[in-house]
Amino acid sequence: MHTLFLAPTGFGGGLNSVSLGLIRALEGAGLKVGFFKPIAQPFPVDQGRERSCILVEKALNLPSPEPLALEQVERQLADGELDLMLEEVVSRFQHAAAGKDVVIVEGMVPTTSSDYTSRINTQLAKSLDAEIILIAAQGKNSLKRMAERIEIQAQQFGGAKDPKVLGVILNKVKSEDGVPAFVERLKEHLPLLGSADFQLLGAIPFAEELNALRTRDIIELLDAQVLNVGEADQRRVGKIVLCARAVPNTVQLLRSGVLVVTPGDRDDIILAASLAALNGEKLAGLLLTGDFAPDPRILELCKTALASGLPLMLVSTNSYETATNLFGLNKETPSDDIERASLVTDYIAKHLHPEVLHTRCSVPRTEPRLSPAAFRYQLVKRAQDANKRIVLPEGNEPRTIRAAAICQERGIARCVLLAKPTEVEQIAREQGINLPASLEILDPELIANRYVEPMCEMRKAKGLTPEDAREQLKDTVVLGTMMLALDEVDGLVSGAVHTTANTIRPALQLIKTAPGYSLVSSVFFMLLPDQVLVYGDCAVNPNPNATELAEIALQSAESAAALGVPQRVAMISYSTGSSGSGAEVEKVAEATRIAQQRAPQLPIDGPLQYDAASVLSVGKQKAPDSKVAGQATVFIFPDLNTGNTTYKAVQRNANCLSVGPMLQGLAKPVNDLSRGALVEDIVFTIALTALQAASQKA
Repeated sequence: MHTLFLAPTGFGGGLNSVSLGLIRALEGAGLKVGFFKPIAQPFPVDQGRERSCILVEKALNLPSPEPLALEQVERQLADGELDLMLEEVVSRFQHAAAGKDVVIVEGMVPTTSSDYTSRINTQLAKSLDAEIILIAAQGKNSLKRMAERIEIQAQQFGGAKDPKVLGVILNKVKSEDGVPAFVERLKEHLPLLGSADFQLLGAIPFAEELNALRTRDIIELLDAQVLNVGEADQRRVGKIVLCARAVPNTVQLLRSGVLVVTPGDRDDIILAASLAALNGEKLAGLLLTGDFAPDPRILELCKTALASGLPLMLVSTNSYETATNLFGLNKETPSDDIERASLVTDYIAKHLHPEVLHTRCSVPRTEPRLSPAAFRYQLVKRAQDANKRIVLPEGNEPRTIRAAAICQERGIARCVLLAKPTEVEQIAREQGINLPASLEILDPELIANRYVEPMCEMRKAKGLTPEDAREQLKDTVVLGTMMLALDEVDGLVSGAVHTTANTIRPALQLIKTAPGYSLVSSVFFMLLPDQVLVYGDCAVNPNPNATELAEIALQSAESAAALGVPQRVAMISYSTGSSGSGAEVEKVAEATRIAQQRAPQLPIDGPLQYDAASVLSVGKQKAPDSKVAGQATVFIFPDLNTGNTTYKAVQRNANCLSVGPMLQGLAKPVNDLSRGALVEDIVFTIALTALQAASQKA
């Protein structure tokens, strides 16, 4: 499935009109097309649903998800909740994409009151893993300035030569010598236009008649008093004539589609317009200014003309102010003007070049990139579907309580807090946490006794006595691990106040490693700006040998697949291939050989330097025959020193969120938190644990 993101290069580009035409053109080429407007941008006169969504639905019979309200988006941006906003966008996008070959996504239009639209458009496109089509109109700019605006906007998405920037659609082209000549002149300032790197996907001539508002739109926009509605719903304003001259000099202007603007006391113009109407001229209307209502005797003379459908309106502003207001009106297609929307749709579709897009969109994308927002959305959605019960031994820790409340409220997991209920309730009151009624809180002292006998049975080879078991069960991590061992819960999350050793030791004693594995390791999911990578092991094994390193690679690949990240495993070293030597390089080479032998179907390669693994151009140069180099998604570090240092350097310097560590290799999911974990980190770790549980059960 392909996603085409339409990004305007400035004001007045007719973004929604292009959306309509592009949908029609792609449908005509045989593709199943969806539409999505992520963020609503209502005009001041709009009421109810977003205008773009209504027009697409009514003109093309194509329903679409509701966009986020602009007020909500601005509030979330102000509160630093961009990630949450993007997750919600991805969630709604899924509904538009179901069963489609391609989805048209309409970006935000820049306005004089917002300076964030370009930044948001970039984030939206990355989150939806979209390909970019720029929408440009010359307006009042010179061709040089228009070319500059196109180039600047392309840079927001990686530049005109970026593979995801497909090209541009030129809208509202005004040129006396025709569109081809206009395009050639624009190429003088934008040489890349029309090349294989930056396609011209359409050039749409300006058509004044497609901008014609209905007379009723004028009435609403000016808040005019209606003296005679006539055919205000059907007639359109093709031209505006301000009548200040004598009648003989006005007669030739009174033609169909003309809106006559005149002071209310100009009886001569009123009579002349009425005579023109009786002669078959379907004037758009007669707009009286200055708050002068016409003489009733004049209206009596004009009643036949009015009865023929001539609209008559009155405004309080004088003629000059009224003319200024009229020429400043927003001429965007109103949401209920389906006739005009249909004409615009057909006209624009006729001037697009859909063959380029059809060729591209007909070929399934080999592997869409999993964006951070999509990863978080999928993580939460799949955890909700899994409906797992997760025990939290640190039940009286404030961050853990808040995270449990969030998970319970959102249905991410059924959380069990191990703590005294009165203590949890007191902390919740102090912290302003709303505890859901369904949140389980178990007093460890009241339940510990029932795990003594099962624990002694599990540890009988070690000679565990009931007294020793009771003593160990005072540790809530041990107690929670016993609940997991007996399948009373599906997973455990700890570490907000306990060390990694405190979390893992009971699991190794009571849960043990999964079949086929001999050690426990960890991965972090690194949420980079436009993709998700897996780093392992960055938290558990200080200096694994070649066999252990191979096992970490296989565990990490499994974890990647469980979370929807493609499996392309790079074994990281300070040299690529056979270019270097030394014990550490040999260890990585041997680990690669063992891993390839154990999982021959898995794309795994090494030794690879980090840049050879992650940068396509470097990978092609240093390891041209590798299926992993330049496009690795799972990075296996040779030791804990390298892994932990790299993950923290990337996390801090790239300012990206890391989810984890997620422990792997255990028979049942146990996960360790950083003691500096934020509430958001704990929520995602609970979701990861629920997914691990679902994956292991499957």
